Amino acid sequence: MKNSIIQIKEVKKSYKDIEVLKGVDFEVEQGEIFALLGSNGSGKTTMIRIMTTLLKADAGRIVINGFDIVKNSRNIRGSISLTGQFAAIDEILTGRENLQMIAKLRHLKNPDEVANALINRFGMSEAAGRRVSTYSGGMKRRIDIAMSLVGNPKIIFLDEPTTGLDPEARLEVWKIVKDLSAAGTTVF
Repeated sequence: MKNSIIQIKEVKKSYKDIEVLKGVDFEVEQGEIFALLGSNGSGKTTMIRIMTTLLKADAGRIVINGFDIVKNSRNIRGSISLTGQFAAIDEILTGRENLQMIAKLRHLKNPDEVANALINRFGMSEAAGRRVSTYSGGMKRRIDIAMSLVGNPKIIFLDEPTTGLDPEARLEVWKIVKDLSAAGTTVF
């Protein structure tokens, strides 16, 4: 029995007279790793922005985690997380402080416990008390993904998660992605 957590049917999007998405269809199963591939300018980021409620489609049907995007965008936002192409972290803060800040923004009761659990999960104990500005590219991406997991989203959207990383850091990110999927998180 299929358990689709993302259902995309005939999604279309144009910018002025340029049709970017021309009737996109796909489904993603819960806990699956799904890669949307295409050349530069093919609409991958546009599709992610639509699925994460940052942009409206011109046509089509979108259901994320059982919620129709037109009727329940707020519920969708509560069950997903988005990590963009470049790390969105405060480099003045420490890794721990970044995680605590996101936990507070999500109104979680115990931001210190949440931060510590993610620090341990991502093997960042030694670096957690340092300013993020001192981190390598791979470490910044790790803390960025960890921040995306605050609140245990069912779906995490990673837009080009290995952009700008060296081969070793890329392997590290893919290991994190596989671990997330193994734990039941859908990774797009």
